[in-house]
Amino acid sequence: MSYNNIKFEKQEGIGVLTIDRPKALNALNSETLLELNDCIGKIEADKEVKVLVITGGGDKSFVAGADIKEMSTKNAVDGRNFGKVGQDVFTRIENMPQPVIAAVNGFALGGGCELACACDFRYASENALFGQPEVGLGITPGFGGTQRLPRLVGRGIGKELIYTAANIKADEAFRIGLVNKVVPQEELMPTVMKVAKKIAGNAPIAVQLCKAAINRGIQCDVITGIAYEDEVFGLCFSTEDQKEGMAAFMEKRKEKNFQGK
Repeated sequence: MSYNNIKFEKQEGIGVLTIDRPKALNALNSETLLELNDCIGKIEADKEVKVLVITGGGDKSFVAGADIKEMSTKNAVDGRNFGKVGQDVFTRIENMPQPVIAAVNGFALGGGCELACACDFRYASENALFGQPEVGLGITPGFGGTQRLPRLVGRGIGKELIYTAANIKADEAFRIGLVNKVVPQEELMPTVMKVAKKIAGNAPIAVQLCKAAINRGIQCDVITGIAYEDEVFGLCFSTEDQKEGMAAFMEKRKEKNFQGK
């Protein structure tokens, strides 16, 4: 895969997607969003990729936001279309089969915070900074921030962050539950890769069905969510991975040969 603004590589079942516009602090312009959409589509269909890690190029920024220079000249129709492209890409990331981990290595502002929120969970470096600064620019969050951020941190804190356009440091993001772990910057990718490898070592179909059940269940009542869980639980018993996992347990084998079948 060759792109102008992003990079993608695979390492032992783990995909690493890097937003790579360091001179622009990895800001998201239209070209970058379209490249992201294309790359995500290819990753979705790649059975070799068990887990996806998304991070930013350089040591200053994850994604500093949408490209304000590009947005500044848009009219209402153009602005809505630009927002829809970002929303669709981030929703695709949220619902892609593989688990997605955000490795937040610096600024995660505006669209960067929204991208992080679309991932399954987030690890951050100590220099990470999160925020939704849009109201200070005369706009609302446009890539899903008004919906995902309050769902992650609670309605009150989410509203406060969006209304005030305040930035918060990594330790505060951890305190409110926006990130799962904070580590020194040089330890971020090794730490994320370690947890990604742990996930990748489990049965891929089961992991993906867990993601689907959690994502769907959060959007509906508990009874409906449990009914969906029952369906995917039963489906697991049609897989070779279920037979292998339980055979390994019964035989007291540590090694498991999951095939994603």
